[in-house]
Amino acid sequence: MLKLQDNPPILPPEFESIAEITGTWWVGHTKARFEKAFAFDLAAKSIPYFLPMVDRIKMSGGRKRRTKIPLFPSYVFFCGGAESRVSALATDRLCRVIPVTDQRAFTLELNALERALASNSELDLYPFAVVGRRCRVRTGPLEGITGTVLERDNRSRLVLQVSMLGVGAALDIEVDLLEPID
Repeated sequence: MLKLQDNPPILPPEFESIAEITGTWWVGHTKARFEKAFAFDLAAKSIPYFLPMVDRIKMSGGRKRRTKIPLFPSYVFFCGGAESRVSALATDRLCRVIPVTDQRAFTLELNALERALASNSELDLYPFAVVGRRCRVRTGPLEGITGTVLERDNRSRLVLQVSMLGVGAALDIEVDLLEPID
């Protein structure tokens, strides 16, 4: 288990936001538990990436330890041309590289996740198909983010989807901050 300070950054240090990254996005499907090592490899090769991680408390050696875990196990998103894809495959940490067909929609989804992580909202993996009404956050630090509203454990949740993976991340939110998208 890595010490908290030894984790890779969510984005490479030379980028402050996904909006600054240009090129073709790819989804790297890593071997089991290789997400962080793959992110370090990409950083060493100057390939921009996005590895959304969340804080968790784990028991280790009879002690509680704070750690960061990938929000989407076995997936790292990276950006670049065909040469970046080949370099990523050469790390020998990937099972496959999944091409992103709708770059614009994918970038919007990643931006929504990045903003939710930056606001220190509590996210957890929402691993099944989402159904329900699409809504937009109308005010606050997450203003403009869209997702699907569901109720889980008697709490309102906004699900931020990553369509390419068929999963999303659920975010606790007050219903009065939302407006429906028609």
